[in-house]
Amino acid sequence: MISFGKKIAILRKEIGLSQGELAAKLKTSVSVISRYERDEMVPSIEAAKKLADLLGSTVGYLLGENEESNLFKDPEMLERFKAIKAFKEEDKEKIYFTLDALIHEVTNRKRYAHK
Repeated sequence: MISFGKKIAILRKEIGLSQGELAAKLKTSVSVISRYERDEMVPSIEAAKKLADLLGSTVGYLLGENEESNLFKDPEMLERFKAIKAFKEEDKEKIYFTLDALIHEVTNRKRYAHK
């Protein structure tokens, strides 16, 4: 598993930011960013949230709870999740049931298409 600091460095480089640019956006120093990336220092919860936002990721990904850094970067997918979140619990359950059925169907089609 990639460390917290390495993930920050990788994401920072992917979006083309220098340590100085990231430090300026986070309102901190380059040495702090450098220490984060070398895993010598851990940011506060608020700083981790800001870092995740600035790097287009999630705190969960940075902390290793979810290895999918791009999971919620798709704006269309994110809008759908936001819409579902606003529904009543009963409606959410119906949507989840339908999604599960569709995912199962597509997965089975792929599985049998390759045989």
